[in-house]
Amino acid sequence: MATELSWVHELQHVEPPECWRLLKTTNVGRLAVSIKNHPDIFPVNYAVVGESIVINSAPGTKLAAAVLGAAVAFEVDALDPITRTGWSVVLKGQAKEINDIEGLLEAAELDIGTWTDWDKTRFVRLDPDEVTGRRL
Repeated sequence: MATELSWVHELQHVEPPECWRLLKTTNVGRLAVSIKNHPDIFPVNYAVVGESIVINSAPGTKLAAAVLGAAVAFEVDALDPITRTGWSVVLKGQAKEINDIEGLLEAAELDIGTWTDWDKTRFVRLDPDEVTGRRL
């Protein structure tokens, strides 16, 4: 009979280059923001551009909170429930709305998906100050 401890895996640090490689393997993450001094988390579609994340958004709470100057966090993970292995990557830094024409044209070409029926024509770039990753 297997015990709970038989599922314990060693937590491994993942270096930033590997974090960026892992981020490119999927296109859905979670954006953590502070709204009126309370944390909130939103699922978002994204694309990796160099060492930045570009997120598409509609106007509203998420967009406003992301670009008002407070730091944000962005997290992506993958888990295998059978083997209880996986990884997690967290980016922290300032998010800025892309407003210049060149940046908007480049962002529109990224073909960032969306789960909703409404257009998400605003784009946010996160150039992280900190990139951390863990693997089980």
